[in-house]
This record gives sequence, structure tokens and C-alpha cells, in this order.
Amino acid sequence: MSTTRKHTALPKARTLIEALPWLTRHHGKTVVIKFGGNAMVDEGLKRAFAQDVVFLRHAGLRPVVVHGGGPQISAQLDLLGLESEFKGGLRVTTPEAMNVVRMVLAGQVQRELVGLLNEHGPLAVGMTGEDAHLMTATKHYAQIDGERVDIGRVGEITAIDPGAVQALLDDGRIPVISSIARSSDEEDLEAGASGASGVFNVNADTAAAALAAALGAETLMVLTDVEGLYEDWPNSDEVISRLTASQLERLLPDLASGMVPKMQGCLHAVRNGVHTARVIDGRVQHSILLEIFTDEGIGTMVVPDTNTIEGAT
Repeated sequence: MSTTRKHTALPKARTLIEALPWLTRHHGKTVVIKFGGNAMVDEGLKRAFAQDVVFLRHAGLRPVVVHGGGPQISAQLDLLGLESEFKGGLRVTTPEAMNVVRMVLAGQVQRELVGLLNEHGPLAVGMTGEDAHLMTATKHYAQIDGERVDIGRVGEITAIDPGAVQALLDDGRIPVISSIARSSDEEDLEAGASGASGVFNVNADTAAAALAAALGAETLMVLTDVEGLYEDWPNSDEVISRLTASQLERLLPDLASGMVPKMQGCLHAVRNGVHTARVIDGRVQHSILLEIFTDEGIGTMVVPDTNTIEGAT
């Protein structure tokens, strides 16, 4: 009489089968991921993030990574004896600070991330929003107590030309994009030949959302240092798992300042053709895979008001 062996790897097979409907649904689709928070400074989380992104690529998705680098920029400014000043929640970016922003984002954070991704094969290509006119911006002014305040080389995106990113995706690459944009002002651009004029520091959440819309992405994913959007913070730690664009718009005025650009980005994305926008906890290893390929999901998902995606998670 024969007996059936106990295969210890069977739970792994079940996990893969659970992912099958999501693999089928997302195959060939573009997903834009905003990389930030603890995931950007913790070594274990950085490596897990790189593994997740490469997994998406090998599973048939088309991932694009957009990053900022607030902690690294602050550290470098301190090292150089330059003041880190914030007004209206935004970094005051002098021309000197802009040179540091450019150096840190394109020369440090991006290089490290590209290196981590390329440990798994010749996949990642780094670029900034300046390259191939990917991102164009105009000067952004902070609003403080009803007054318009000049905060330097901080930009508001006015145009996206995604052609270079699309070409990289079509070639099977993983674009890694620093949130720096070229100026839309011709005089500013001409002056920029000699320094930080001609470029702007732009919010990475906003940049990721604008790029997701321009690419017609299936999903925008924003990594944060919280579990998602809380229902009644700080009175409750209950996370809203899903809400429509209109529901989110009603909540925006009462959100904590740190969540506002992330949720505004999600709102912009789903109102401009992106099927779902998700805010997920970047402190959890492999949170991207848990959100995309499991039935539960682990963050907050925003959908268009007329969402018809069957069983989206």
C-alpha cells in the first residue's frame, strides 16, 4: 500500500496559486511606485523593495519607480553647513540648496536604488525629470496665513512627456526617476546653464501621480510610514481599506499635513485615467507584493467614482 509523502513546500505552491488571478489581471500593466519613508533609509527594507520591484518585472508587470530623498538631502545640507528651512510644509530651496538636492537625488539616492535593482540583472535605468523633458515645472509659491510666500527653487509640474520612460518600459527596463523638473521659463532655462536655475525641486508624491496619469498606468502605489489612511485619526487607528475619489476629496481638508500631498496625488491619478491608487505601509517588508498579489491587501486603495474593476484589491 502506497502512502502520500508530506511535501513541506506545499504551502508555497498554495501561495503562488492564490496570486494567479492577480498575476493574470496585472500582466502587461504599468505600475508607478513612489519610493520614500523608512523604506528609503532602512537597509533591510531597501533590499526588500528592490526584490519586490524586480519580482513585478519578472511577473509581467511594467514597474516605474519615482523617488525623493528628504532625509538624505537634510543630512547633506547639515554636512555643508546649509540651513534646512521649511515653510508651509515645503523645503525652502535656495539655488545653493538646489545644487545639493540635485546631487543627492541623482547622484546618491538614485544610484543606490539602481544598484540594488541591478543586483538581479541589467534592468534598472536612472534618470531625472530633466532628462528628455520628462517633467516641466513652473515656480511654486507656498500659501501661509493667506499670503503667497517665495520658497525658492520649488516647482509645480505643468507638463509630462513620458516618451523616454515608455521607451525604457518597452525595452524591458525599470525606470528609476528622481523628482527634479526642468523650468518652463525660457529665461530661467538660459540662466540655468551655469547652475541651479533652470531646474526645480518637485514633490515626489506629486511627480509620481502626474507620471502615472501620463503613462496611463494601471496603478499608483505610494509607500508611507503609516498603515494607510486612518478613518478618524488620532481618535482611531482603523484604516480605510477602500474609498472613491469623491469620498477622498471630502476628507482632504481634515488630513494631517504629511498625508495631504500623497492623497492629493492619489486623487489626481484616479481622476486622470489611473485605475487604482494605493497608499501602503513601506515599513512592512514586501508590502508591494502583499498589496498587489493577495486577497487582503494591506493599505488604502482609492478608486474612481465610476470604478468598474471587478474585485479590485
